[in-house]
Amino acid sequence: MWSEAKQAILESSPTSSIYIGCDSRRIPSKKKALFSTVIVLHKDSSKGCKVFHNQVTLADYGQMRSRLMTEVQMALEAFYAIEEVIGERKIEVHLDVNPDPKYASNTVTAEALGWVRSLGIEAKIKPESFAATTAADHCVRR
Repeated sequence: MWSEAKQAILESSPTSSIYIGCDSRRIPSKKKALFSTVIVLHKDSSKGCKVFHNQVTLADYGQMRSRLMTEVQMALEAFYAIEEVIGERKIEVHLDVNPDPKYASNTVTAEALGWVRSLGIEAKIKPESFAATTAADHCVRR
């Protein structure tokens, strides 16, 4: 499913950066959620980017924690799908969670960060998680 992203990464310079993120949108009337996962290849880390994305619809029972942790899982699955071609390129997994306690996504921030970082992968959260909060958000809402 990520074969185009893998090929583009292989053809990119070692100075390129890779950012992975996932966002979701509930469809309450159908008790489902749409998940969009993106891999952003930032060419030479300075010359524009190419965005690859995948969408999947899953059952959703209205539990935010479950949906947010599924976003983390899908971002990690994308990471593992391209891991063999990353090489020395910078890689970050971006999480759509907020460190501010006034936002509901704050309840899973420590758990989500801990999961990604325990695997030795650099993780970013809001406001630095643009792959999830901008690129994946755009894909899931269009």
